[in-house]
Amino acid sequence: MPIYDKLIRDGIPEIIEKSGKSFSTSILNNLDYIKELRKKSFEELQEYMDATSDGDALEELADLLEIIYALSECHGGDFNKVEEIRKQKADKKGRFQKKIFLIAVDD
Repeated sequence: MPIYDKLIRDGIPEIIEKSGKSFSTSILNNLDYIKELRKKSFEELQEYMDATSDGDALEELADLLEIIYALSECHGGDFNKVEEIRKQKADKKGRFQKKIFLIAVDD
């Protein structure tokens, strides 16, 4: 039996069960949950970096967004709060749409 030792989406046990396979899971405490979400964010970011098509890239970005939803709740907020902060930062510092690449700043 392969060992995965990773955080999975809530519906995966049902999918595995429907396939007729046996499996084992556990429920994480809050500290371990945040730790595993953070690890999962790196995994999904790497999958985004490895994506070779726009469709694959968008799928991985959706996975990252799901992790952001979960982490925002862990930190006492929700996606609306994250979006509010994002908008404030965009208003104050701008976005990333002009494709500006900073090379150096003279002191």
